[in-house]
Amino acid sequence: MTNRDKYCDAAKAQLEPNIFKHSLAVEACMGALYDYFQTQHQLGADEPSRDDWTLAGLIHDIDYSGEYKAGHPKHTATVLKKYGLDLSTTVDHIVKAHAPDLTGMQPQTKADWSIFCVDSLTGLIVAVALIYPTKKLADVKLSSVLKRFLKQPRFAAGTRREDVAKCSLPNGLNLPLEKFVEISLKAMQTVATQIGL
Repeated sequence: MTNRDKYCDAAKAQLEPNIFKHSLAVEACMGALYDYFQTQHQLGADEPSRDDWTLAGLIHDIDYSGEYKAGHPKHTATVLKKYGLDLSTTVDHIVKAHAPDLTGMQPQTKADWSIFCVDSLTGLIVAVALIYPTKKLADVKLSSVLKRFLKQPRFAAGTRREDVAKCSLPNGLNLPLEKFVEISLKAMQTVATQIGL
């Protein structure tokens, strides 16, 4: 069993099924975003490794359950310890950056900004898939996601659209919204079977 599998098993055991599937979606998006920035030579020397990006995505909500829920996401290390797993300071920083209003940890690296911006987007993409007759991510078109994101604010109203839109900030990801959504959608399509879509 790989290290990733151990963390995945812990997340699956700890979380409600829908939150676990969300975690798998964010993990996939984080890997795809890292790959994109790497091919564009846009990762600085201070950027965490790809494994840190994806692990943060996988476990970012692991304390969003039970007695830890109210203090999410400050109890990641405590929950992981229950499963005999460690949390590096690097991954902990990325995890805390996805909810700066709760942790005071403002996004700094591209890893931080990626998890902050993509966290809420995955739910919107799932919601778009569910209105298709097939309910399959494979059938979801980029234009359909963008239309509902930009022109239908009441669709998936819980989506923090202003957070997602920060993907275009020059001091953040500096990525146009359309490209950000495209990368994320394609990433989620690669794990569609794992998330039941």
